Amino acid sequence: MSHESKGPSKAPEFVAALKGAGFDFFCGVPCSLLKGLVSLLDKDEAARYISATREDSALGMAAGAFFGGKHPMVLMQNSGLGVSVNALASLHTMYEIPVLLVISWRGEGGNDAAEHILMGEIMHPILDLMHIPHRVVVKDEPMGPQLAWAREQLDATKKPVALIIPGGVLE
Repeated sequence: MSHESKGPSKAPEFVAALKGAGFDFFCGVPCSLLKGLVSLLDKDEAARYISATREDSALGMAAGAFFGGKHPMVLMQNSGLGVSVNALASLHTMYEIPVLLVISWRGEGGNDAAEHILMGEIMHPILDLMHIPHRVVVKDEPMGPQLAWAREQLDATKKPVALIIPGGVLE
C-alpha cells in the first residue's frame, strides 16, 4: 500500500526551516515518504545532499561532518533506525555527537505494506529505550517551531534527536 499525499508537500517549508535552524550537512537513505525533501536537497547545490547506501554509513558521514564544524541531518526510513542502533548507541550517543534524525514513519497505524507494520509499531519504543528525544512532525503546524525544538534539544543534549515524518508531509 502506498501513502497518498494529503495536500501540498511541506518539503519547501521544511528545507527552509532546516537551514534556518542552522543545519548545513544533509545525507541519508531515501524513502518515498521523504521524496519531496530528498528532491529539494538533491537539487540544492548549497545543501550538497549525499545519498548513502546504509543508514549507519550516513551516521558515520554525519559524525565526520560534525567534527568538521557542520550541523548534520540524516534522513532514513524507520526500518533504517533498526540498522542504525549500534552507530547511534556506540558513536553518536556515547561521544555526544549531535545529529538530527529525520525518520519516515512507515507502517503508521498499521497502514502500509506488511513488511513495515512491525517497525511502525516499535519505532517510538526504540527511540525511548535509546533515550533519543523525538516528536512527530505535524503537517498543519509551522515547520519552523518544530525544527527549533529539535535544534534546542540537540544543543542541550549533544546527542541525537529525531523528527518522525508521517505519510503525506514531505512527499
